[in-house]
Amino acid sequence: MSIWKSFINNLPEVAGPTQKRLSFKEKLKWTAIILGIFFVLGLMPLFGLGQNALQRFEYLSIILAAQFGSLISLGIGPMVTSSIVLQLLNGSGIVKFDLTTPEGKKSFQGIQKLLSIFFIIFEAIIYVFMGGLAPNEVFRGTPLFLQIELLLVFQLFLGGMLIMFMDEVVSKWGFGSGISLFIAAGVSQQIFVQAFNWLPGPGGLTGITYSIGAIPALFQALAAGDPTTAGIKIATLISTVLVFVLAVYAQAMKVEIPLSFGRIRGHGIRWPLAFIYTSNIPVILVAALMANMQLWGRLLQNWFGPNIFARFSESTGSLIGGFVYWLQSPEIVNNILTHSISGAQVIQALVYTLFMICGSVLFSIFWVQTAGMDAKSQAKQMLASGLQIPGFRRDQRVLENLLNRYIWPLTIMGAITVGFLAAVADLTGALSRGTGILLTVMIVYKLYEDIAKQHMMDMYPALRKFMGG
Repeated sequence: MSIWKSFINNLPEVAGPTQKRLSFKEKLKWTAIILGIFFVLGLMPLFGLGQNALQRFEYLSIILAAQFGSLISLGIGPMVTSSIVLQLLNGSGIVKFDLTTPEGKKSFQGIQKLLSIFFIIFEAIIYVFMGGLAPNEVFRGTPLFLQIELLLVFQLFLGGMLIMFMDEVVSKWGFGSGISLFIAAGVSQQIFVQAFNWLPGPGGLTGITYSIGAIPALFQALAAGDPTTAGIKIATLISTVLVFVLAVYAQAMKVEIPLSFGRIRGHGIRWPLAFIYTSNIPVILVAALMANMQLWGRLLQNWFGPNIFARFSESTGSLIGGFVYWLQSPEIVNNILTHSISGAQVIQALVYTLFMICGSVLFSIFWVQTAGMDAKSQAKQMLASGLQIPGFRRDQRVLENLLNRYIWPLTIMGAITVGFLAAVADLTGALSRGTGILLTVMIVYKLYEDIAKQHMMDMYPALRKFMGG
C-alpha cells in the first residue's frame, strides 16, 4: 500500500504558486495564455490523418471542447469520464475516500489523474483503431499503415496530456477551471460563427441558398419571401436569447442564511447558498456522458456494423435507431414550423428531457459528497471563520442540522432546474445547441464572480483575511 501511495503522490503535476495569493493581473495573464494555446492546438491537424469520421459530430465536439482531426481531438472527454467513473464508485461506496482530510483529498485527486491518463490512452487507441480517425488510405496495405496508426495514437495522447496539464495551470494559476474555460471558449466561438457567418450554406426549404449564420440568413429569407425559413431563424435567435436570460436569472438566485460573529456582538453576515447549488457541473457530466455514448455508438458501428446500441445512416451520418437514438434531442420547434413533427419525436423529446433531469440530480448528489459542499464541510468552514447561528450555542451539530434543511433541497431543485433548462434549450434548437449555451452562461457568470471577488480583494486588502485569501 505504501508503494501505491508513493506512486499516486508522485504523478506528474503542475506546481502551484509559492506565494499564498496571486494578483488579479497574474491570474488573468495565465488564463489568457492557456486560452490562446487551446485555440492554437485546435488549429494543428493530426499528421497522417486520412478519413475523419468524427467531423460530423459537431455537438459532441462542443460538449467535449474538442476539435476532431486536430491535436486536441480528445478534448476534455478523458478527464470528465474519469470524474464520472470515480464519482460513481465513491458515491456507491465501492471505493471510499475520506475527503475531509488532506490525505484523502490528495489520494482522490491522484487516482482521478491516473484514471484520466488511462482514458487518454484508451480513447486514443479506440479513436484510431476503430476507424474514427483513420490513417490516409494511400498507406493501407503497406508496412507504414501500422506506423501511421501508432503515430496518430501518440499525437492524440500528447494532445490529451496537454489539455490535462493546461487544466491544472488554470486551476492553480488562473480563474476557475480549465475544463469550464475550454467549454466556454469553444461554445462562444460556435455561437459567433453560427450567428454571423455570411458564407453560403446548404439550400433552404425553397431551394435558395442562404448564409450559414442565422442573422444574415434571416434577412435573406425575408428578402426572398420565405416565411418558413425566416420563422425558423427567428425561433433560433429567440430561444438563444431566452436561454441566456433564464440561465443568468437562475444563476443569480440565492438563499441567504443569517449568521453572527460569536466574539463580536451585534455584527453578522448573510451566508449565501446558490439556488443552483452545484452550478454547471452536473450538466457537464450528463452532457459529456451522452456525447461519449453517441461517439461510442458510431465507433462500434464502424467496427461491428449496425447494432442494438446505435444505428447510423451511412449516407447522412445521422442517428436512425438503437438505444443512443433516444438520447439525442430532436429540434421540436423546427419540426413544428416545417410541419414534420411526429409522435416518435415527441417521445424522444420526453425521454431526452427525463434523462437530462435524472442524470443532473444523480451527479449533483455525488458532486456535493465529493467536492466538500455537504453540510458537515460547510459547517466546519463557517465555524473556522468565527460564525455561528444567532441565539444558538457555538456547536457544529446545530449548524450542520440547519444547513441540511437548505443544502439537500437546493441540490435536488437546482439540478432539476438546470437539467430541464438544458433539455428545453436543446429542443428549441438554440445556436450552438442549448446545452452548450447554458454551460457557457453559467461558466462566464461564475468566472465573473471569481474575477469580481479577486478585484475586490486587490482593492481592499483588509478583506483578504475575512474572505480567506
